[in-house]
Amino acid sequence: MSLVAVLPVKRFPSAKVRLANGGLSPAQRLALATGMLSDVLAALRRCDLVDDIVVVTSEPGAEALARGAGAQVVADDPNEGHSEAAQRGIDWAVADGAFHTLLVASDIPAVDPGEIDSLIESLADNEVVIIPDRHGSGTNALILTPAGVISPSFGEGSCKRHQQIAADAGVQARVETSFGIGLDVDTADDLDALAAALDRADASVAPYTRAVIGRIGPR
Repeated sequence: MSLVAVLPVKRFPSAKVRLANGGLSPAQRLALATGMLSDVLAALRRCDLVDDIVVVTSEPGAEALARGAGAQVVADDPNEGHSEAAQRGIDWAVADGAFHTLLVASDIPAVDPGEIDSLIESLADNEVVIIPDRHGSGTNALILTPAGVISPSFGEGSCKRHQQIAADAGVQARVETSFGIGLDVDTADDLDALAAALDRADASVAPYTRAVIGRIGPR
């Protein structure tokens, strides 16, 4: 039964604006967003149980990275939000005959391909798996079985919200924590947490993001 990974990616010029408060310039934020997406795409390509990758975007740079990684590209409406972009990817996966969809953030460069495969192996026939951020509030990855079983609703408090949406749909919801998936980057504190984790990790983890952080240097 096939699984399609869906990455909604918004326009790079508006990416990671909260990191400006941490002293990052627009060029540095652009480099970071590009590096993180590159690492996530590479990790998904190393997953044995991910059959296809779809990037939903209106960003030319993200489209180029996606096509370079062998991923499909679905056009995003720049006036819509992250959840709507994710739904576009789900609709594509369902039309393509996928049985599962994995919605994954583009800013989790420390994601472990083996851990994704383990999560996929554990799937039941009718459930939603929610992988929250390191704070336990947001949702950094969401696995849907069947592929369109619920509509996503990302943003603040989405971990609990996705549990409620699943319950309302009569679908089992399971929350699974993951160190790598939990390390998304929205704020300067998030970037510090990621940098510290990469310092402890093998050098093969998140090489593109690691290089960008090295160029940024101490803040």
